[in-house]
Amino acid sequence: MGQIQRTPLADQAADILLARIGAGEWQLGHKLPGETTLAAQLGVGRSTVREAIRQLAGRGVLATRQGSGVFVTALEAPEGWDAVLRRADIIAVIEARTAIETEAAALAATRRTATDLRAIRRALDGRRAHASGIEAHVDADTAFHRSIVIAAHNPILLELFDGFTPRLRQAMVEMLRLRRDDGGQADDDRHALLADAVAARDPARAAAESRSHLADLAKTLG
Repeated sequence: MGQIQRTPLADQAADILLARIGAGEWQLGHKLPGETTLAAQLGVGRSTVREAIRQLAGRGVLATRQGSGVFVTALEAPEGWDAVLRRADIIAVIEARTAIETEAAALAATRRTATDLRAIRRALDGRRAHASGIEAHVDADTAFHRSIVIAAHNPILLELFDGFTPRLRQAMVEMLRLRRDDGGQADDDRHALLADAVAARDPARAAAESRSHLADLAKTLG
């Protein structure tokens, strides 16, 4: 059973899991082992396994069922989609992400529960706590935005978001390595404003905050 030797770890973990599914180790509808077991098998951390599962969920291969586990929903990734995202200009990816996240933010402001709001606040705190390491910061930032999409309670929007995550993560990490600036307090404040708009159940303001943030991101990465 192959172990991972090189970065990016999550991409390689996803490739190995996909290969094992294709080889018939797990059939359609089969439940995967838990994160701890998979992490030990692959020689990586649980966070890497989670990201690999998110990648494969975004490609339609796996589905996470709350309280039940992770299940195989396709024996191979739909041809072309992942390749399209890998080749896509990062600005095109951000434009698509803007369409997804602005609608998700508006829906989250309308549909969020108290549990959702606590998760958003925790993710916001986590984003502030991981300001030093580049990859940790990008992952914490992604977790915050994902918590907003989760609060929209639309599984299709969530799958679309997860599908874009690997390509955008790569660009964000590369950008921060060159720039060495994550936006500081002003960026933290902007994310807090988005969380506040969702908390206030103000869909128009939530969508506007999301759109404004992503427009600035497009300028930075472009």
